[in-house]
Amino acid sequence: MDWPTIDWARLLENLLKIAGAYLLVLPVAWERERATRIMGLRTFPLVAVASCAYVLVAVAVVGMATDAHSRIIQGLMTGVGFIGGGAILKEGANVRGTATAASVWSVGALGGAVGYGRWEIAIVLSLVTFLTLRLLTPVVESRRSALDQRAEESDDSAAK
Repeated sequence: MDWPTIDWARLLENLLKIAGAYLLVLPVAWERERATRIMGLRTFPLVAVASCAYVLVAVAVVGMATDAHSRIIQGLMTGVGFIGGGAILKEGANVRGTATAASVWSVGALGGAVGYGRWEIAIVLSLVTFLTLRLLTPVVESRRSALDQRAEESDDSAAK
């Protein structure tokens, strides 16, 4: 039986890319874990690492053929979008989890970017996603509490 030969240089390169995708997604994963229990420190790194791995496998199998990579990206977008859709919860008129769903989609793109060796895109995605969640969440929460307060005042005045 012939054992497969391992290209140690490629193994190291792929390991570094997968580790890079993992590390770049941790700030986003931490923020989502802190803000919600729906998805966080386990889900986000797994999505980024798997997206990176699918791209690495595709590049190894099909080379750099544009049509094949277009289909790979389409499949990743659809699959990661499906996972993110699981974060969206509807409670009566309230819908929550859309930011988490969008974040999952973003980290899927981050993993794909790392897989293609586009570190600059992955770094920007990591920063933009984290900063959007971290800096704009308090704005959204204060707006929601103001709307809730107005609704309570309206209910109180209607009851009188």
